[in-house]
Amino acid sequence: MAEERRFRSASGAPIALRRRQHSASCRELAVRGPRLQLRSLSAATSAVWLAAYGLFALSENSMVLSAAIFITLIGLIVYLHFVKIDQESLLVIGSLGIQVTSSYASGKESTTFIEMGQVKDVVINEAIHMQKVIYYLCILLQDPEDPQGVSEVVPLFQSSKPRLDCLIEVYKSCQEILEQRKTAPQSS
Repeated sequence: MAEERRFRSASGAPIALRRRQHSASCRELAVRGPRLQLRSLSAATSAVWLAAYGLFALSENSMVLSAAIFITLIGLIVYLHFVKIDQESLLVIGSLGIQVTSSYASGKESTTFIEMGQVKDVVINEAIHMQKVIYYLCILLQDPEDPQGVSEVVPLFQSSKPRLDCLIEVYKSCQEILEQRKTAPQSS
């Protein structure tokens, strides 16, 4: 069962939250940001090449044009492979752990897995950024030396930056599974 809802990011860009429930203790939550717009990509490329052509006209050195083309292509490859994230997903498996995956525009994926034994809680935190309060979801990792302490905070959805209404949906889904995990050992 999968459902998709539309939200906005902290910057106002449209994003989509897809929730898929694989079982009672396994959910996948994916936030998909806006796709790369061909119009903005073409405008940026044209601006760089026009500036290079202007420099070529002044200097009459063909290396300026070659360098502009080369730098633009390398810059585009780097942007698509290391910067532009299309989708961020969270797979929560109550008995196993949490998998965080970022899918880049080039098709590359980056995955991190956190064992459920390390997870203390999933919380919505707030921060002040550029005279604005923004909210973000994070996983609190349990300190192995102090069971009541937190050893690390792992922020989620850093690229898409969903607004609070979207984060609440994800938070509730995560908390349902975490609550099942907490009550399961007591009922057996």
